[in-house]
Amino acid sequence: MEIKHIFILFLLLLPNKVSAQSWTADNGNGTYTNPLFYDECSDPDIIRVGEYFYMTGTTMHSMPGLAIYRSRDLVNWYFLTYVFESLELGPEFRLENGMEEYGQGIWAPCLRYHDGHFYIFSNVNNHGLQVFIAANPLGPWEHKQIGGKTYDLSVLFDDDGKIYAVYGYDTVNLVEIEPDFSGFVEGSRRTIIRGGNAMSEGHHFYKIGGKYFIFSANYSPIGRMQCARADNICGPYETRVVSTKETLGTQRGYRVNDGIMWQPDMPKPGEKFNVWKPLEWDYKAAPLHQGGIVELPNGEWWGFSMLDFRSVGRTTCLSPITWVDGWPYFGLPGNLGRTPRTWYKPNVGIDVEPHAPFVRSDSFDGKSLNPIWQWNHEPNNRKWELAKGVLRLHTMPAAHFMWARNTLTQRGIGPESQVTVTLDASHLKNGDIAGLALLNLPYAWIGVVHTGQKQTLRWYDMYKNDTIDIPLSQSKVWLRAFGNFDQDIACLSYSFDGKHFKQLGDSILMPYQLKTFQGTRYALFAYNAEGREGGFADFDNFKLDEPLADRSQNIPIGQIIRLTNYGSGKRVWANPRGMLCSAAIGSKPYDTSDCLFRVHDRGNGRVALEAMNGTGFITVVGAGLAADVRLVKQESEACLFMWQDMLRGQCMLLSMKTQRYIGLDARTDEPYSADWPGTTPNRRDGTVLCWEVVTKI
Repeated sequence: MEIKHIFILFLLLLPNKVSAQSWTADNGNGTYTNPLFYDECSDPDIIRVGEYFYMTGTTMHSMPGLAIYRSRDLVNWYFLTYVFESLELGPEFRLENGMEEYGQGIWAPCLRYHDGHFYIFSNVNNHGLQVFIAANPLGPWEHKQIGGKTYDLSVLFDDDGKIYAVYGYDTVNLVEIEPDFSGFVEGSRRTIIRGGNAMSEGHHFYKIGGKYFIFSANYSPIGRMQCARADNICGPYETRVVSTKETLGTQRGYRVNDGIMWQPDMPKPGEKFNVWKPLEWDYKAAPLHQGGIVELPNGEWWGFSMLDFRSVGRTTCLSPITWVDGWPYFGLPGNLGRTPRTWYKPNVGIDVEPHAPFVRSDSFDGKSLNPIWQWNHEPNNRKWELAKGVLRLHTMPAAHFMWARNTLTQRGIGPESQVTVTLDASHLKNGDIAGLALLNLPYAWIGVVHTGQKQTLRWYDMYKNDTIDIPLSQSKVWLRAFGNFDQDIACLSYSFDGKHFKQLGDSILMPYQLKTFQGTRYALFAYNAEGREGGFADFDNFKLDEPLADRSQNIPIGQIIRLTNYGSGKRVWANPRGMLCSAAIGSKPYDTSDCLFRVHDRGNGRVALEAMNGTGFITVVGAGLAADVRLVKQESEACLFMWQDMLRGQCMLLSMKTQRYIGLDARTDEPYSADWPGTTPNRRDGTVLCWEVVTKI
């Protein structure tokens, strides 16, 4: 498959053009935009203790593991700590003896608080259920092994003092845990929901108002979230679909060896990868799934779940919860089951300044690494150090990059990001390789190879099994990686002076795959390819930039804009007869004031759009199937829309009257209506609009 250049390379070559601001979901105007983080935070679990919310998620083979976050408003999160530095469960966690733990380790943790203590439960494949216990979320955390097999479990401390867990795939099983966490109560295992009830995996278990609720992800037929409810913990349970089809306009990305979760052997350089291109209408695993709910101090409920964001991996999203007939639906009263991309922040009674959870750049001048870093498997702490303001990685033998120990990683962050690092390779020895990598399968890297008395700058792409070598006349080089995580494409470049960068090789594919079960990561590595311990590599001034993180100008407040329907390619037309219609290319109103609108700020992310031809404001005049959109002279509450920032000059308009989106059926060219539940993965259903500012009328 040929990979085309589909992003602008000048962003790579001109570092002064990118912003240093990091993504935060908080828009600073009383609203937030999903995802909460634009980097991987899969299998989230959230609880509230007093005025604070706490969250953790899957960390798999990455160490340290089990990150704990804290928030006051569910939108802005602070990183608190990692629960452990290492698990020490065997050589596979250390990449020893030809063994590895890619895609294994900590899966789908369950976070709970009971009787003054925090608990995190997680099943580690082949090692059984683990529990971590602390009186303070900052630690220390006590680690106990419970054993057994409890896949994707959720735990409930019931009112009678007993501790229950639900778990399983397809069927939902219940088991009681011994109060001292020494094991499971003998004879307590039972199946409470059998297959065929659309309950699948990723369970979240609650007791609310005396009733038992279980949330579960289901991948058939299209991917959705189910909720089961019962008066008795053992059932019988009835179920409802509480979220479905919500992709927030995100297509499933490139996939590798789809359907093969674990390969028996690690792929070697030169092996062929089967790649599946994105499917425009594929809902299979992309929609919001595997989530739960949490209650605010004021009694409101909010939902959280994960969403596959292509090569970034699985992100965490926040949803308002609407209770209907005792069932908690994700979404708004007028649009049950669908989640807005942008909505009001939860009402917690305080103002929280927008902030990101991590500092991603690192000068390596401190006594410890910034907490954004995680090692690929457990590190050998005798073979790395922070010394004289650099990160020093000593080389150890490895067959190829995926077996390299002490590889230091951080999650790739979207929509786009660029990292630059300085490498001093003067202390490498024969057989040593060190550099900057895109940790994925297939992987790619750029670095320095030391063979004999010669050093070479090398670019390698595992997918194509392609190598480019450049002779080196100096040991100090600047390495750079740029990733467009919404398009699954990256590129690698180098510089000899830190100012002028040159790209090596072609664009690099970043597919999502189920071997590492993570999104693409930036990685610093050093290893010896000839089976010995060698020298060392010094890394300095790691800098990460995010070109699209600053979204403050993404609502063109006070400006005149032209809107084009992304699905039909036709302009939005304020028909003088008072209807909002489409204008075809070449038609009379196409480039006139009939297709221009001024954006008025109405606070809290809401806007009103006034047609520049004098016909009035875009207004919703009906409801339900008759939610017509007209142009009305007198502004009213029906003119208010929540601007949905879809990035890159795209938006949706969420009617505050119907709580649905304006859109049209491009196949019939009917006028716009405001009864569309949301967009499709490819955004071409008629609800997504492209906007551009018009400076001259």
